[in-house]
Amino acid sequence: MTTENTTGTTTGTAAPTARRSPAFAYAPAPESRSVVDIAPSYGLFVDGEFTEAADGRVFKSVSPSTEEVLSEVARAGEADVDRAVRAARKAFGTWSALPGSERAKYLFRIARIIQERSRELAVLETLDNGKPIRETRDTDLPLVAAHFFYYAGWADKLGHAGFGPDPRPLGVAGQVIPWNFPLLMLAWKVAPALATGNTVVLKPAETTPLSALFFADVCRRAGLPKGVVNILPGYGDAGAALVAHPDVDKVAFTGSTAVGKEIARTVAGTRKKLTLELGGKGANIVFDDAPIDQAVEGVVGGIFFNQGQVCCAGSRLLVQESVHDEFLDALKRRLATLRLGDPLDKNTDIGAINSAEQLARITSLVERGEAEGAERWSPACELPGSGYWFAPTLLTNVTQAHTVAREEIFGPVLSVLTFRTPDEAVAKANNTPYGLSAGVWTEKGSRVLAVANRLRAGVVWSNTFNKFDPTSPFGGYKESGFGREGGRHGLEAYLDV
Repeated sequence: MTTENTTGTTTGTAAPTARRSPAFAYAPAPESRSVVDIAPSYGLFVDGEFTEAADGRVFKSVSPSTEEVLSEVARAGEADVDRAVRAARKAFGTWSALPGSERAKYLFRIARIIQERSRELAVLETLDNGKPIRETRDTDLPLVAAHFFYYAGWADKLGHAGFGPDPRPLGVAGQVIPWNFPLLMLAWKVAPALATGNTVVLKPAETTPLSALFFADVCRRAGLPKGVVNILPGYGDAGAALVAHPDVDKVAFTGSTAVGKEIARTVAGTRKKLTLELGGKGANIVFDDAPIDQAVEGVVGGIFFNQGQVCCAGSRLLVQESVHDEFLDALKRRLATLRLGDPLDKNTDIGAINSAEQLARITSLVERGEAEGAERWSPACELPGSGYWFAPTLLTNVTQAHTVAREEIFGPVLSVLTFRTPDEAVAKANNTPYGLSAGVWTEKGSRVLAVANRLRAGVVWSNTFNKFDPTSPFGGYKESGFGREGGRHGLEAYLDV
């Protein structure tokens, strides 16, 4: 028989009487990168045209899985932000005056083009972001199209959304999105803004600008009027200039809590409307009556989807003491089956970390957790020689005082804690400055409702995790931000109500 140590390697030999059939190996099943044509360079998208940055600056977009330079991209500065905001302001008068049914036609066209070109976009997103192709193909792209279809349906029904008989758009929306879901976060923000009659200046993350620039071409193909959508790839200085621009009426930001606080300070005292979707430290609570195998799958999906680079990731596992050992054994067996490697391979479960900077942060926090007394375990897996990689990791013997139980790691790392009673579970789940998500695993519906009602989280999933739908609002409390995106609620952030 074999024994497993805390690093996931195996020692010992098989017992003479035990004969095991060799496991079936997965043959490589790579998606072709030739389906998407990546230009050697891209400009800013301002007033319907691609253009160089005013100061001529550029930066390189790198594939996290190979460290290959994918393209050179123009880097927006303050002058470019001003030019884009002026273009959006000019377009606002005409766009907002269109009947909702006419605006809806453009959104429907955008949604259909995204569907038609979803294979290209999935490959592009995987190359630029590092996440597995099965996630971009099966989750991200269908949801992107669904959001545009959904808000296209609202465009001519705003008077029936519950915000008054004739709600009006705000004006120019400045939107800053992160690198973990580049195209999906774009859809979450651009779709409701356009449906309600606003115009947009959007800054994608500097590590993942390519799908947003691809979307600029989608807008042109859909015949969207010039200036309605403007896209400014760049660094934090461009985002800060956009947030502070005096002619921006609405700011929407998804990203870190630290940057969100800085944005709130910038916007304070102005007339700008603000929504913030920030960090999280979601708790997945497993009670002793939960179906073990189902809960294991939910926990795995909750933390290892997109390499744990998800704001609402279930990064804290709270498992009832009486089933702790059984659950951890099942969880480790499941982690040993995860496949880490080439994100373009359709068999891959764990892709690359988005950047060297993020990999360094994950590594530092895990090492700090070990230094504070947490016990680290990873399944045996070979990390590729190039790119940014981190093995799926469990941290056990974690207490609420540990840094890894309090700070957002934003990586494939699960901190395991225990509880004895529902009251203790709720207290531990709420013992965080964040309040974005949580999960409850139990066969008792009454327990689900009782516990969920006491959890201070914007989204609470019952016997599932990371399920999204454009009709459902999403957002958090406390240091996870404020405001809601998605559903009817997502319209309010872009209306003068």
